[in-house]
Amino acid sequence: MESTMQGRSQRDRSYRAVIATAFGLLLTIGYLAVTVSACRTGEANRIDETNGAPGASVFTDYRGEKPGTFQKITPRDLPPPYASESVDNGPKLAPRPADAWPQVPPGFKVEQYATGLDNPREIRTAPNGDLFVAESEPGRVKVFRGIGKDGKAQSGQVFVGGLTLPFGIAFYPPGPDPKYVYVANTDSVVRFPYENGDLKARAPQQVIVPSLPGFGRLRGGGHWTRDLAFSLDGKKLYISVGSRSNGDDTDRNPVEYHRANILEANPDGAGLRVYAWGIRNPVGIAVDSQTGELWASVNERDQLGDNLPPDYITHVQEGGFYGWPWYYIGANQDPRHKGKHPELKSKVIVPDVLLEPHNASLEMVFYQGDQFPKEYRGDIFAAEHGSWNKAVRTGYEVVGVPLKNGRATGEYEHFVSGFVTADGHAWGRPVGVTVAKDGSLMVTDDGSNSIWRVRYVGSLR
Repeated sequence: MESTMQGRSQRDRSYRAVIATAFGLLLTIGYLAVTVSACRTGEANRIDETNGAPGASVFTDYRGEKPGTFQKITPRDLPPPYASESVDNGPKLAPRPADAWPQVPPGFKVEQYATGLDNPREIRTAPNGDLFVAESEPGRVKVFRGIGKDGKAQSGQVFVGGLTLPFGIAFYPPGPDPKYVYVANTDSVVRFPYENGDLKARAPQQVIVPSLPGFGRLRGGGHWTRDLAFSLDGKKLYISVGSRSNGDDTDRNPVEYHRANILEANPDGAGLRVYAWGIRNPVGIAVDSQTGELWASVNERDQLGDNLPPDYITHVQEGGFYGWPWYYIGANQDPRHKGKHPELKSKVIVPDVLLEPHNASLEMVFYQGDQFPKEYRGDIFAAEHGSWNKAVRTGYEVVGVPLKNGRATGEYEHFVSGFVTADGHAWGRPVGVTVAKDGSLMVTDDGSNSIWRVRYVGSLR
């Protein structure tokens, strides 16, 4: 892991020189204090999983997720399987303390856009600026409109109900004048006729994909969320489907059919096929408007230890194989499947950005707004729901992934954190991210049942 605290470390060679010099001092005297004046300030550190001390571990946890810091995990950093014991450490959600608030880098501000939601999950921005939110447990989609002077929604109401664990939302055709809004239930894809500005579904649903492998809400597996994205030309619909199990051998498990994949279909649902496979749970998918590439935000498997394997964010290659269940992060074989499928070992694609293991990386979005400083344009933001299978909590934040000419460097930024109290109790869990029409970043949180708004209040350069 490389952890840095310059403005955009990969984009300013002078700051890299500063950090390199400071890190040399750390090795010599065991202490480092760096302040860098730019669009952000901070300090370089490495966090010990057991006591938070600098210098002892390449991995971090909620105590090291300081907004504005960068982190990079590489395949070389991975420990062997079972180097630490796997634990069941799910969050016991606590009410938000009076002094708790999401934390962001200098120059940014967080406001509570909406409260009182019921299990808000994915959030998408309609072309006219309305915000569509899937409330999965109640089985409905809500729509929020406007941003008042107080930063709050000006209106909010149910767009459609009677759905089955809805999650993914997409507008079709892509562009400023959609005619349908697509919704992914856990076991099907449906669509509703739509015109810009509709606050209620104007007609009954049309079933597009009548049968997806659904439900299976099991600890450590049984992924039920289904996300949606369209290719830039609108000719293909992508559907993400997570695995039923944590790491079962799919050769002997027929319930994994069409799971742990990203599927592709025509907009009318015809031609359903596997686009990419071996992706344990591609919860969030999105298409880069600059390159047309499909990307995914992925939950990897559990029960191999605290720090194995990393979750990840990556561009997805057509026909690509990403390892599950036999391999992970390249040619590393899952010990539970020793000797299985040696012919696939050389075919496993290494993801672009490795995240903290067990982060539970969920929805992602490409930032195409103008409200943030220009260096963020085209970058990725992703919601990290938070760990349950790790001794010390990790995730419970929103991360940013810098891109340069559509390619990631492997590092990511801790961008919105503070959802875990100092004594380790979680009060918030980010799920969805979208860019509002004004360029602010909207974040759903199914811990506090809120939508948070992040905007830049500093001086744009």
